[in-house]
Amino acid sequence: MNEAEQAIAELVAAARGAMAHAHAPYSRFAVGAAVRLVDGSIVTGCNFENASYGLSLCAETVALASVNTQGRLADVAAIAVVGGAMDSDVEALVTPCGRCRQVMNEAEQMAGRTLAIHCATPSGGTVTTHRVADLLPHAFGPADLGITPSRKS
Repeated sequence: MNEAEQAIAELVAAARGAMAHAHAPYSRFAVGAAVRLVDGSIVTGCNFENASYGLSLCAETVALASVNTQGRLADVAAIAVVGGAMDSDVEALVTPCGRCRQVMNEAEQMAGRTLAIHCATPSGGTVTTHRVADLLPHAFGPADLGITPSRKS
């Protein structure tokens, strides 16, 4: 395994670890996300459901919001997403929902770099890598409002 493959495997493993903490009593579908920052550090998130379904939070949004609370949204380099039915051995490959794709687009534009989005099966045996532009073509984001990336001091 080369260095790039090892970095992806590490990010997917972190997402899998976060998936184990998902609060998904209604859908029984757990999702974990891991965000690698430019310094190599990793921030994770998992889905957090709510009895009033519309208030549920996706793993990717939780992870990116955590990055933002650290003032590091401009430091996002890559994201991994792992998900699947709880208590199941089915190896489904999930991709981010539309809302998460929009949030990723925001992160990508604020980071000022193309982000790799690694989507993996729960075991990590299958990984597909996407660009945000492929997941969300013709996206609307900060640049459309004349906002350019800036680092918080």
